[in-house]
Amino acid sequence: MFDIKKYIFTFVITAAIFATAFFTSTFFSNKRVETVKSIQDNIAIDILSSETQFSLLGEVPCSNVNDSSLSPELSTLGDKLSKTENERGSTDTDVVYLKKYYSLLQIKDYILSKKLVEKCGVAKKPVFIIYFYSNKGDCADCQKEGFVLTRLKEIYPDLRVYSFDYNLELAAIDSMKAIYRIKSSLPALVIEDKTYIGFKSIEDLETLLPDTLKVATSTTATATSTKRTK
Repeated sequence: MFDIKKYIFTFVITAAIFATAFFTSTFFSNKRVETVKSIQDNIAIDILSSETQFSLLGEVPCSNVNDSSLSPELSTLGDKLSKTENERGSTDTDVVYLKKYYSLLQIKDYILSKKLVEKCGVAKKPVFIIYFYSNKGDCADCQKEGFVLTRLKEIYPDLRVYSFDYNLELAAIDSMKAIYRIKSSLPALVIEDKTYIGFKSIEDLETLLPDTLKVATSTTATATSTKRTK
């Protein structure tokens, strides 16, 4: 009789522990799903907003075009996606979906910017860098190149950098790889429609940038410094 009570008591305790673990796991799993959905919804709204803005800019009269109207939100949106990818991993289904959407948005911005320059002759002609990377562990210098490009954008605010995951399965990215003859050797950079393979330091990249960008940046920095001293 004592053994039966002991077994019953052990069974009840075990069942209670199992039930607690199950409900705790379910609770945190649901919380994680809610958090992920919130992040996805916020990013999706940002993407839709930017996409709508690009459509409107495509119809804007040249007299209303200014430097600040060309997708300044892309950088912020890219930071959000990067943070989400770091938290959830590059193979996460939602991350891959959002990266594809964001990549298409970058391509649209690139095409729009070029069209506006051709159509309106924008005073400050944007300088573009298209960067192909891999985060599969098969590109030793890709992370370092990313840091270099981030620093370069800080030095040259008018520089436009578009980053694409080489391994992302997206027809539009495949077309860009074919156009610029990007093979599996990474990192790869396209500067002023010329392709460069392998790691490039800040000094290397500065020699490849057009003088117009450097002059514009120098002039802006001088004007800002003069304004501050007044």
